Amino acid sequence: MTKPEKPMNQLSHNDPKNRLGWTDTLEHRVTALPISPHTIARVISVQRGQFLVSDGVREWLCTPAGRLKRAANRDYPVTGDWVTIEATIVTGVIPRTNFLSRGAAGSRGHRTDTALREQAIAANIDTVFIVCGLDRDFNTRRLERYLTLVHNQGIPPVVVLTKADLHDDPTPFLEEAEAIAFGVPVVMTSIQDGRGKTELEHWLEAGKTVAMIGSSGAGKSTLANLLHGTDIQATGAISDSVGKGRHTTTVRELLRMPQGGMLMDNPGIREIAFHEEGDGLTSTFADIQALAESCRFADCSHEHEPGCAVLHAVQTGELSQDRLDSYHKMAKEMEYIASRRTKSADRVEKERWKNVALHIKNLKKRNR
Repeated sequence: MTKPEKPMNQLSHNDPKNRLGWTDTLEHRVTALPISPHTIARVISVQRGQFLVSDGVREWLCTPAGRLKRAANRDYPVTGDWVTIEATIVTGVIPRTNFLSRGAAGSRGHRTDTALREQAIAANIDTVFIVCGLDRDFNTRRLERYLTLVHNQGIPPVVVLTKADLHDDPTPFLEEAEAIAFGVPVVMTSIQDGRGKTELEHWLEAGKTVAMIGSSGAGKSTLANLLHGTDIQATGAISDSVGKGRHTTTVRELLRMPQGGMLMDNPGIREIAFHEEGDGLTSTFADIQALAESCRFADCSHEHEPGCAVLHAVQTGELSQDRLDSYHKMAKEMEYIASRRTKSADRVEKERWKNVALHIKNLKKRNR
């Protein structure tokens, strides 16, 4: 009996791409695509219109096909994407499992068209390490924004506190972070004594991809070196003038880790702007959501209504005013983004009907 041939786009579990994070989910998606003549590779980094890609065996530079150059923002390959390639041309992007992005720099707090511009960070990510340095970088309000950003896009976060060696007793920082990061692991690390490395290695096991985000100088590159065991990323010394680490990373790059997974270092984020609404507020402010269930009115805004359990918690000291203010600020940003999207959709629909009306008008002229 003749052994049935294996379909060209059916991939083996022993495929070297598995070491780069290739999964059964991606494999199933590929079987529905007509990509048999192509090579499948992962984008390791994007630099000046070129892609450094890898198929698990070798790495090489590619350029985008013409249609990708003209594609919308989300259709253009980003670091972490799986793509199809012909020779040295990237021809397409395999459907992603997720997409991590933020509002473009300059959009936070400004009600202009830039509030809807998106800046891609990564694709196909299993976990996001939110890196906060225990120097002047530590800020619970900023941490809330990072958590909301990641939760919005449905990716599990882990809060990583770096530079624990700067303090004789860094425990208060850990407790403060745990108090606002509901259900999110918080790990304290130090390059001096290696603390936290064993805890974080769980998320870097074979086939997993982790992206690090954080402010400039938060210690992301130092953390990468700690987890890798060698100096694979350049780091900057702590500045005496500002008490923070100097920013060193300039590109988003996937790094192969000895634990078997992939780690993505990212340039520092100057401002945490949201590009889309999601369930991030519900996850980040689980304490406020729980209190809201006891409010007198189901649609309570937690600003002035009588019988508001959230405002009562502020009065009794159970909830801080700063945390509630942070919640209100982000909720308004989400509402604004949602309203802009709705208006944009309405504008598209009006333009479509306008074009239909013009077409009918032209047909009538020709008939006359």
